[in-house]
Amino acid sequence: MVHLTHQPTGQPHSTSPTGVAEDTGRCLRRGGFTLVELMVVMAIMGLVVTTVSVSMEAILPGERLNTSIRELAADLMQVRTEAISRSMEFRMEYDLDGDRYRIATPYRIGGGRIVTTDDPGDEELRFYSPWTPMRDGVALASVYTGGEIHEAGRVVVRFDALGSATDHLVIVSQPAYGNAFTIEVLGLTGLIRMHDGIVIRKPARDEDFD
Repeated sequence: MVHLTHQPTGQPHSTSPTGVAEDTGRCLRRGGFTLVELMVVMAIMGLVVTTVSVSMEAILPGERLNTSIRELAADLMQVRTEAISRSMEFRMEYDLDGDRYRIATPYRIGGGRIVTTDDPGDEELRFYSPWTPMRDGVALASVYTGGEIHEAGRVVVRFDALGSATDHLVIVSQPAYGNAFTIEVLGLTGLIRMHDGIVIRKPARDEDFD
């Protein structure tokens, strides 16, 4: 006897190795991205990169100025601390032409102490710290001391063993952005004050105390 099987019309069936019928007409799964999708992703990434770049350009200048101010203020306090702890005079030398500064110690190169601090011959043997440059775009604009504003050359200020210092103001600027900041070193205590913008204080006169 012959047994007939009914084959439904429509999509043909195939048999898998396990004997289970599979629909060979169903849609294949997609692999990867289309060109349009890739272009959209690239456009979004480009927008994000541009936004981040603009934000960093706005943030970095201010951060460079703040960093330079913090570093200089910290070094000034270090000079004062060294002078007090070692009971010797330390100095800070500003190079306005090079936008940099360094610490002048009371020690000789190779060892020993400089006793006559005003002898020009001793200055050649004095041990200095390496120069500390200001950050990119930041200038050591001027130093105001002794009633004079110095905008070029080198200016040396002193910190003594009692904590007092040469009364002076240091103007740090950012010319490209019109920013400026003033670090004030108080003569009597050697402590510092911070001022936003340019601040010039005239030295005290005898008649001011009448």
